[in-house]
Amino acid sequence: MNLKNSRILIIDDDTDVLTAVRLLLKTEAKEVVTEKNPENIRHLLAKQSFDLIMLDMNFNSTIHTGNEGIYWLKKIKEQTQQPAVIMITAYGDIDLAVRSLKEGAADFVIKPWHNEKLITTIREALNKKGADKSSGSLVSPATAGKTVIGESAAMKDIFVKIEKIAPTDANVLILGENGTGKDLVAHAIHKQSLRANKPFIKVDAGALTETLFESELFGHKKGAFTDAREERIGRFEAANGGTLFLDEIGNISLQQQAKLLSVLQNRQIIKLGSNEPIPVDIRLICATNLPLAELANENRFRKDLVYRINTVEITLPPLRKRKEDIPLLAQHYVTVYAEKYIKPNIQLDKKAIDKLVEHPFPGNVRELQYSIERAVIMTEGDTLSASDLIFSPIETARMQAEEEEQDLKLSSMEKNTILRVIEKHSGNITKAAKELGLTRTALYRRLTKYDI
Repeated sequence: MNLKNSRILIIDDDTDVLTAVRLLLKTEAKEVVTEKNPENIRHLLAKQSFDLIMLDMNFNSTIHTGNEGIYWLKKIKEQTQQPAVIMITAYGDIDLAVRSLKEGAADFVIKPWHNEKLITTIREALNKKGADKSSGSLVSPATAGKTVIGESAAMKDIFVKIEKIAPTDANVLILGENGTGKDLVAHAIHKQSLRANKPFIKVDAGALTETLFESELFGHKKGAFTDAREERIGRFEAANGGTLFLDEIGNISLQQQAKLLSVLQNRQIIKLGSNEPIPVDIRLICATNLPLAELANENRFRKDLVYRINTVEITLPPLRKRKEDIPLLAQHYVTVYAEKYIKPNIQLDKKAIDKLVEHPFPGNVRELQYSIERAVIMTEGDTLSASDLIFSPIETARMQAEEEEQDLKLSSMEKNTILRVIEKHSGNITKAAKELGLTRTALYRRLTKYDI
């Protein structure tokens, strides 16, 4: 669903919020309607159709349930219309906002928000709504939207795997370098699963400290620790009935692994500060940039946990190994960012495509995406040429550092080999050169190079 063609309804009893969002979206959407009183929702939906509703979590209304936003969300879901709903919440109501995802909300935003982030959230909710209205396939090679894209043999194999495993409840481990799209594959599996209408909760497991791990994943009771001023549900409970996606699972400690394994074996959690077990029904998807061989190292990762999370594995190839997908991906991002920055009809010329295909993309699809976004922003014409494309200096510097490190390793190996052979022949350069397959002159050059 295109934001430019969308009709958006904003419901909040704060006039300042209504004004701010209306002004922000005035030039972005086709129509923006604001309403202070949620009790007018039925009348508004009967009068006209909306593609998206932004709904506040709390109103000074006659309902007085303490969670008025959930009440009105359910009322919206009862209507014939099925607009995407984004909840507006304050930081202290995040638990209610997470609960709203279980009740069918597309997403939530926290006040105060950054305008660009809010527009991105709205676009994603509309794209998701558009995808739900289509055939339901999130892995069609040529679809535009936040999905997996590719026509290469490697990606077609991925699509077949997703199609086979998505309807099951099998735990999935997604492997691949950073930037290959592991989170998109996780979304695709969820959207094609029997849990598609239930929550999809993502957790960056590698970013959780030892102290936050249990609280974030399992929740806590009020007073469980110094800053626990109210009870909070964890991500496992928020994902109940749906899918829990643990990203960067390879970065969690052995102690965290033990706690996670216990929950996965027993299918129940215990909140911090409580002794009462809570059953959870989740489909688990994990992702890591570590190769499977490193996960098999028990000094780093518990083997019993690897078996638990790895019923089926999907390995995403780096972009340099599926170069035939680069033109398709590039055109997809040109379309996305041309719409975002209001620069329609932008095209890539042949030399630009050739330059993209020749680049090794150490940052994978993410680097390609950022390169295209920058080019769209900077161009003044309707055609992106090779000169418009500038690749990430961060990735280029990293690649150069890795190459230099590899050169140092090779040089060290060569030096050590020469020393061993010369020692073996008691300093006889002629015999040493013969065994090394070098001329005496070439060996002398290496002796000078390595200061031997």
